[in-house]
Order: sequence, then structure tokens, then C-alpha cells
Amino acid sequence: MSPFRPRLIVCLSLLLAATGHAQQPSPAPAPAHATEATIGPIKFGDITVDAALEMLERWSGRSVLRPAGLPATSLSFSLNQKVTREEARQALETLLTLNGIGVTPLGDKFLKVTPLNTARTEAPELIEGSALALPASGHLAQKVFTLKFLRVGEFMPQIAGLLNPGAASPPLLFEKGNAALITDTVSNLQRIETLVNQLDQPALTGLAPKFYKIQNTTASELVTKLQSILSGASATQLGTGTSFQADDRTNQIILLSDPRQFPFFDELIAKLDTVGESSTRQEVIPLKHATATDIATVLSTLVSGQNTAARAANQANQNQTNARNAANALTNLARTNANQPANPAVNATQAAALAAAQARLNQLAGNPGAGGESAPQQFSTILTIVADERSNALVVSGTVDDLRLIKDIIAQLDVLLAQVRIEVVIAEITLTDDASTGIEALGLTVQANKLVGFSGSTPGLGVTGGTLTRNAATGARDLAATLAISTTPRKSNVNILSVPNIVTTHNKEATLFVGESRPVITSYQNTGTTTGGNVGSGYTSNVTYKDIGINLTVKPLIGNDGSVQLDIKQEVNDILGEIIIDGNSQPVIGSRTTQSFVSVGSGEIVALGGLQRKSQSKSTSRLAGIPLIGDLLGKRSRENTRTDLVFFLRPYVLTNTPADNAEAMERLKTSPQHDDVQSALKGVLPAKP
Repeated sequence: MSPFRPRLIVCLSLLLAATGHAQQPSPAPAPAHATEATIGPIKFGDITVDAALEMLERWSGRSVLRPAGLPATSLSFSLNQKVTREEARQALETLLTLNGIGVTPLGDKFLKVTPLNTARTEAPELIEGSALALPASGHLAQKVFTLKFLRVGEFMPQIAGLLNPGAASPPLLFEKGNAALITDTVSNLQRIETLVNQLDQPALTGLAPKFYKIQNTTASELVTKLQSILSGASATQLGTGTSFQADDRTNQIILLSDPRQFPFFDELIAKLDTVGESSTRQEVIPLKHATATDIATVLSTLVSGQNTAARAANQANQNQTNARNAANALTNLARTNANQPANPAVNATQAAALAAAQARLNQLAGNPGAGGESAPQQFSTILTIVADERSNALVVSGTVDDLRLIKDIIAQLDVLLAQVRIEVVIAEITLTDDASTGIEALGLTVQANKLVGFSGSTPGLGVTGGTLTRNAATGARDLAATLAISTTPRKSNVNILSVPNIVTTHNKEATLFVGESRPVITSYQNTGTTTGGNVGSGYTSNVTYKDIGINLTVKPLIGNDGSVQLDIKQEVNDILGEIIIDGNSQPVIGSRTTQSFVSVGSGEIVALGGLQRKSQSKSTSRLAGIPLIGDLLGKRSRENTRTDLVFFLRPYVLTNTPADNAEAMERLKTSPQHDDVQSALKGVLPAKP
């Protein structure tokens, strides 16, 4: 036995005797007046757990029940002043709690002593009512906290970090009753109760309503304006409970805010609710050059696309904000749970949710179009655009800003498009065996579909090194005269079919047809009987007309530099023969089509050929029909001929000046009707500069 052990026992005996309690075989309840007795001052630098429990029995008047094994530790206990036995017991229980030993009452006569980490399962004392009236101590107890306004599932995890990690367990939540059972020391329960009393308040605490009667505008429009003004950085200056809504029935704004913010809203709403122009306007915008339906379609598509993009950007921005808030909430929850005993299932679930929220946040952050600031919405949602075809005008209804923006766009679209005059010469060239194309038969030099020269000279034109140039001495000439096809070496092989002029504007098709329309039977309606296998009087024929001839379609695209891109479609239909169908003669139609896209400058000539056709002809002499004599003296011949259609086009970009008519007026001078035409045009044509 240690030499200090008898000495410690003697000291404890003297201490107990001094306090009026001699050592007895078994503890007895302390009399009522004994709790008023004082103890101290005392000081023990090193006592065992057994000695501390023995003092606990004496001071509490209860028997201590303990397990076989308790933490083996030495305790230092001192009282520097006189205290009551109850206060000394509370101090000793707190000391035991700090050293991993829990004490829980078992009825009125016993105290149960267990390791601290299991004490919470040993039915600690349940505090009914408030714990604030009890002395603060390390005594283990339980208390049910019933929340009135806060949600227990949201509030209790936030205070979990305040609990004693050795003595307490995670709060046991009762979701249906909005309550939680917490096991901890009395001092911790008191702190939690104080927090609950302060935080479990109505969400509207400190907020008051105020009603603003709107006089000069609508409440919903004013609320929208307020939301725009008080967004972004300004929103952080307002209280979290501040809100304002529009009541359109009474045209009021309902403000819910801290009364200290009322003056701010009073001034802001008073400045906005002033007499001004109507929030919407209607205006008729006449068009000078463009078609109202075309411009209305363009504007409607623009407005719809911009509003759709703005809504998508705002939604993406809201999604990013929601993802960021979720990630922050899960991060805070993870930090709170770090101070709680490990629960693998809960921690794994929270970690997975946090990872998913963070991944979504990273995805949105990496997509510039999915978040960030909202796209500017230039047009309001009430903008309406209607085309009036009768007056070729647009009826626009919207805000003042809408009308200003629409007018700016219309001013850029409603412009006079460039025009072009296209001179056309259609020539049919009979080919010989020496020429493969009509262009070759005419002795023309063509590069990239542009006529650049002749193999000889022609009036009005000079050839220098094979280059086509205009003869300044003769002045302007029409295309047929410029080509001078009739003076080429093969003039007898050339037949000019048409020499038209067409005028069109930028990106508008111009068509030319040279030929005839022939009736073609498409179907029969039986109204009687047939005779001899032919369609007789008992039938009615349905006839359509088929264009037989030359179709030319030209769509020009005019550049700012005077260049012209021509989309040219050529179609030639010929009667190749006839066929009898149900006793009726029907034409056999041959078709030749081409499509070209050519870029030329103003005044340059385009030559297109290759639409060739073969035909056969027979010829006989007058004696060929006489038997025997015709065989001896009659002459029969067969001839195969090839023809090629060549199209010459020369576009002139018009400048909307008298120069556009100069060439026509020069040709008019040689006309016999010059004086009559000049008299009729007097006062119509602009004066010469």
C-alpha cells in the first residue's frame, strides 16, 4: 500500500468529521437543514474518482451506483470560499463531467455514475419548463424544445455545433410536433434556451405594412419600375423581409418593410407617381419604298427573338443563383456537421448533394451565356406591330422607347433600292459543221460569260488587242447596234428574235416571254357516247394554255460599287411535232433550260449560249412525183440543221438622274415620231442641268 494512502484517508475522515458527517456503513439521506450547512474552503490537489464519488454521496445524501470500470484519472478539486452543500455538489458533478464521468439521478435515493459518452442513454433528468431558473452546472439533463415559428429541421442542425461533443447527442427531432429533444449539461441547455427565445420569433418581427395609393399610373407598372431600380447592389441595402406588391384592383402598392425605411419609399414613389405622358402610344408610320407586310415581318421577328433571348438569359441567371445558394447552404451544413459525431449514411448523402450542387454551379459558371447579368431587353412586352396593306403603313403600339427604336430601324429599312435596266438581245444562229456554238459562229470572244471582243471590227466599237471598247465618237448605242450582228461575216445565219429592255430593282425578279400560248387538252368529261372510237359530241374537253416560246427570268443583286450579280434562268419550249390522242392532235413540246449566276460591272455585256436544237428538212423537184421520169430526172434532198439560241444581256445600274435616259433620248432623235414624243414628254422629264 502506498504510504500516502492512509494519510489521504485520515484527511478525508477529518474533513467529513469537520462537516458533521462521520463515516458510516451506509449513506443516509441528509436532513433538510443539512443543505444549508456550508463547506469550505477546501483544496485537494490529487484525489481519485472513488474519493470524489464518496464526497458526492455525502453532499447529495444519495447512494452512488457505479459500473465496474470508470475512467482512471486524478482530480483536482478546490473551494476557495464557503458554499452550501448543494453548490458543492454541483461543482463536483461539473468536475466529473469535465473528466468524462456522467452523473444521472435514479429516483430520490440513488445517483447513477457512468462514462460520459453513455450517460445520455441512461435516462438523464428531464427538465420541464424553463432551465434558466436552475443553477448553471455540468449536471446532465434533457429538455424538449418546441418551436413556434422556426422550423425544427432547419434550426436545430445550425445549433448542433454548440452542444458538448462528449456529453451530448445530436438533437432528436420530432418533425410533426416541430420539437427537438436535446441531452446536454444544464449550462448548455440554458444557453440553447436563451437562443431559442431570441430567434424563435415571427418572421415579420420589426416589419410593418404601408399602403400607397397610386394616382397617375398603374400600380403594376410602378412596381416593375421599383424592382428595376432596387435590383443588383441596391437590393443588398434593403432588409431581407422588405417586399412590395401591386394590387391592381385598388391600384395600390403594398409595402412590407421596417418603418425606418418608410421615408425612403415615400420619396421614391412620390417622384415616380407623377403626371406624365401615357405609358403607351400608337402611331401610324407610312412607308415610302418598302412593302408594309415585309417590314412588319422583319420587325416582329426581331422583337420576338430579342425578348426570347432576354427571358432565356434571365432564367439562366436565376438558375445559377439558385445553384449557388444551394451550394452555400450545403457547405454551411457540412461545416456544422463537422462538429457532430460521425454518421456515415447522413454524411455520404450530404456529400453527394454538395458535389451535385457544386458541379451544377461550375457548369453554369463555365457557360457565359447561362448566367451573369441579364441580357438587355430593348423592347417592351406590350409592343405590337401591324401592317396596313391599303395605305402601305405600319401601325405601331408601345412605349415611347419602343416607338423611337422602331422608327430608327424603319428609317434604315425603308430606303429606295438600287435599280437596273437590262438590255436583252435574243438571237438564233444557224450552225454549220465548222462551228460548235452560236458564239463561235458569230466570231465573238467570251471570257467568264462576258463579251470582251470580236474577231473583226463593227460600227461604234473598236477592237484593240481583242478588247471590246466603246467608240467615243459615235456615243451610246443600244445593245443590238453595239453587237452589230447583222454585219458579222455570218449575217445570213443570224435571226434576231427579240430585243427587249427590262427594268427591275435589287433582289426582285424580272421576267421576259417571247412566244405564244397554245391550247392543250388536259382531260375529258363524258356527257354522251363515242362514235368510231373518237371523241365525239358527247364529250366536253378541258383545255389549258401552254406557253410555247422563250422564258427569261433575271434577278439582279446590285452592289455599292456598281457591280451586278445576275441570277439568270433560261427556258425554251419548241413544238417538235404532233401526236393524235383520242382522235385529237396534241403538240409534242421540247424543252431546253439553263440557269446561270454571273457577276458583271454596269455596262458590261453577258453572252450565254448552248441552247441548241437539231432539225431535219426534205426537198424534192417537181418531176420527183412522176413515175419513172421522176426516178430518172427528179431531185430529192435531206438536210440536217442545228440552231443555237444566244442571249446577250447588258445591265446598267440606274442613278436616278437624267443620265439614265440619255441613251434613250439620243435614239429618239432619229425616230420619225421625235417631235410628237418630245411634246408629250414636255414637263415630265427633268430639265437638263
